[in-house]
Amino acid sequence: MTLRRVAGFIGQHAILVALAVMFSLPFFFMLLQSVMPLDQAKTTALWPRTFEWGNYAEVFDRVPLLTYVRNTLIVCTLVVVGTIVSCVPVAYAFSHLRWRGRGVVFVLILSTMMLPFQVLFVSQYQIFSWLGWLNTLLPLTVPAFFANAFSIFLLRQFFLTLPTETLDAARVDGAGEWKVLWRVVVPLAKPGIMAVAIFQFLFAWSDFFGPNIYLSDEENLTLAVGLVRLNTAAARLGESNLTMAAAVMFVIPLIAIFFFAQKIFIEGVTLTGSKG
Repeated sequence: MTLRRVAGFIGQHAILVALAVMFSLPFFFMLLQSVMPLDQAKTTALWPRTFEWGNYAEVFDRVPLLTYVRNTLIVCTLVVVGTIVSCVPVAYAFSHLRWRGRGVVFVLILSTMMLPFQVLFVSQYQIFSWLGWLNTLLPLTVPAFFANAFSIFLLRQFFLTLPTETLDAARVDGAGEWKVLWRVVVPLAKPGIMAVAIFQFLFAWSDFFGPNIYLSDEENLTLAVGLVRLNTAAARLGESNLTMAAAVMFVIPLIAIFFFAQKIFIEGVTLTGSKG
């Protein structure tokens, strides 16, 4: 290896390490603040005098955190299941079925991505109020079973990378389109489906706007709303250490999911853009 290649290798990795440290500093600061004593948390100190691990237990005493976690997991699970069940057949129809008007309908579906949720919120709120769904988890989960343009687009792009010869062979053997979809396409498209599932889980886990609007009772709140209410109460007393402890517990599952599923996630996202 020449000197120039060694220098380039060291330079590239030095930049990557510097960027990694820069992006991890906020989380590192949050972790240190979460174990600070209360009197030190009110100062500008960066390193805890003593590590107060009891701050994490204190969070459970202040708010029903387990209830928030349960509600959030219910919402995330139903959103992921609803998205996969509703979007996979639609994406398959747009990628491997030939029918009149397919391109026009696909463009119309993609155009709905230009409408922010806040634009449709008033009409949706009226519908959910008429159905009696307010202050329940239904407004946060039922819409996922009616597909969304973002997931349809990602899945359709991934399905286009699948070999059409394999699908045609299954059809020649007598398989119908539904059998081709669930027996051939879904097993081959696991990375793309997992990428969509991870995206939807992250969106549902960190969603604040919807739960804050539709939920009011303490036993129905999700983590995002519950932690904001904890932060509001703790801010009056200057208990930033409790807020940081709750925030650490909020982000650790997301970090764990990414590290354990990063290979599938990156593969799924990369292949979605390999064919148009």
